[in-house]
Amino acid sequence: MEKVQGIGGVFFRSADPEKLARWYQDHLGVDAIAEGDVWRTGAGPTVFAPFADDTSYFGGDEQQWMINFRVRDLDAMLAQLRGAGVAVDDEVQAQDGIGRFGWAEDPEGNRFELWEPAPEALTS
Repeated sequence: MEKVQGIGGVFFRSADPEKLARWYQDHLGVDAIAEGDVWRTGAGPTVFAPFADDTSYFGGDEQQWMINFRVRDLDAMLAQLRGAGVAVDDEVQAQDGIGRFGWAEDPEGNRFELWEPAPEALTS
């Protein structure tokens, strides 16, 4: 059976795509802001997981998706975002063997997740 090789892109609607792309570049280091550019990410695990339609994990009921960004140092990233005035959740969760998680919102209110993988999650 032929299989996909990974995530090729993440696409979503925005009231001001150029402004929001710059925000992601400035605050999270996502470099692909020009049409046709690609963002070269580091190798690592990717989770693909449908959630129940009544989940509260994504934030408000109107949010149909949530992107998860892998980070090297969750505490440093959360501090950087807070220092820039970004809405960051106070809660940080840890899951044995998986890693630590935090959440924030972009300027359009889209909740996203930050994941610092546990060392064993990177090798399993």
